[in-house]
Amino acid sequence: MIIEPSKKEECGIFAIHGADDPARLIYLGLYALQHRGQESAGIVVSDGVTVASHKGMGLVSDVFKEGALQRLKGSMGIGHVRYSTTGSSLLRNAQPFLVEQIDRIFALGHNGNIVNITKLRRKLEASGAIFQTSTDSELIAHLVLHKKGRLEDRLIRVFEELKGAWSIVMLTTDGILAARDPFGFRPLCIGRKGDSIIFTSETCALDIIEAEYIRDVEPGEIVIADHNGLRSIQGPKKKNLAMCIFEYIYFARPDSMIFGNGVYKVRKELGFQVALECPAENADLVAPMPASGNYAALGYSQGSGLPFEYGVIRNHYVGRTFIQPSPTIRNLGVRLKLNPVREILDGRSVVIVDDSIVRGTTSKLRTKALREAGAREIHMRISCPPIRYPCFYGIDFSSKGELIAASSSVEQIRDFIGADSLGYLSLEGLFRAMPRPAEEFCSACFTGKYPIKITDDSTKLCLECAPGDASSTTWK
Repeated sequence: MIIEPSKKEECGIFAIHGADDPARLIYLGLYALQHRGQESAGIVVSDGVTVASHKGMGLVSDVFKEGALQRLKGSMGIGHVRYSTTGSSLLRNAQPFLVEQIDRIFALGHNGNIVNITKLRRKLEASGAIFQTSTDSELIAHLVLHKKGRLEDRLIRVFEELKGAWSIVMLTTDGILAARDPFGFRPLCIGRKGDSIIFTSETCALDIIEAEYIRDVEPGEIVIADHNGLRSIQGPKKKNLAMCIFEYIYFARPDSMIFGNGVYKVRKELGFQVALECPAENADLVAPMPASGNYAALGYSQGSGLPFEYGVIRNHYVGRTFIQPSPTIRNLGVRLKLNPVREILDGRSVVIVDDSIVRGTTSKLRTKALREAGAREIHMRISCPPIRYPCFYGIDFSSKGELIAASSSVEQIRDFIGADSLGYLSLEGLFRAMPRPAEEFCSACFTGKYPIKITDDSTKLCLECAPGDASSTTWK
């Protein structure tokens, strides 16, 4: 179970074409993307004739042992780490999906959320399609199967039907395709290592295998890597893009390039802007809520002139998932993961910088722990505006009832979490910190202005169906 009820990651994808041992490189790439999903992991490889797959529940290191990697032989492959935003956390929903047709086999990995899923699924079921999972990713695979022609032509027609966010990698015995939705919600970049072409969610996955970042896959673009090299098909691209601004605030690793710009610098600038907008009079120091607040706190320190201290220490051996057998243990989960440093906090007025507040319950427990460590005053500073609206494009807070800011004022939230003061970055301050124009980002979770109208039943469990899965498969 999850330690803390807060925002959850999306998914991470990694693909490589033209490698001697693709499974091991994919394994390393998924390791670098582990922060994007900890529920399941999978790899599919091909030698141009056969296709082999292995996937399982848990972290990359749990799913892939030496024996599994040795069985995954080929020259190309795709990998996926999952956090469920559509469909339960079950093995049958783990990706990549393998799909068999009479004349071809392909595998698909997807990061994002399709918002017109129920309408499309009903249509496919009426035409005879049988679904084995409860994910929107399998829906994409079925749509591809029901089209005719070359795979890239099928994809273009499928994308005309889809509404929502997607970055996709697909593997066939001929090569690899990568694609991004016309709004550019989710990141996807291209890299090169020798003669190998790589597609991945973040550039940090390129760094770990010593690959070179080439460029991003453009919104609406399909990029193909096969024996002929690298080629591109540019489909429709929206005039007003909608890149997820939360990638900069929280999701992406600080050592990654996202949407063509470095994350570390943006997060520092977010903290700097908070310091300008929300000073804390007579505070003694600034400390991050690790690890998500580290870099914004550095920026706050620079903007305010307050000394930076690690007033809270993170236990790096506690993962993002944790079994909670009782309410007592559940309440101790936050303390197990994060522990205040009494010698730094005792008797002092401290500014605590965090990336966001979703439900407020975790912030309340953390504030209590800071007081018990002797903090005289606690001034919470948040490096984004209040999250007032649900997300339907890949972040797992899909109802207003989960969001404390949807029904509470800033003062009410401050009182609930027990802070002496609470300050959020304004929307204007958020955009000032961004490296691209405001109109290129989706900020619907702050404003309620959705780039795509939400008319379908797109809740997380809307496609639940009967089980049927397997952990290891080899296809010919």
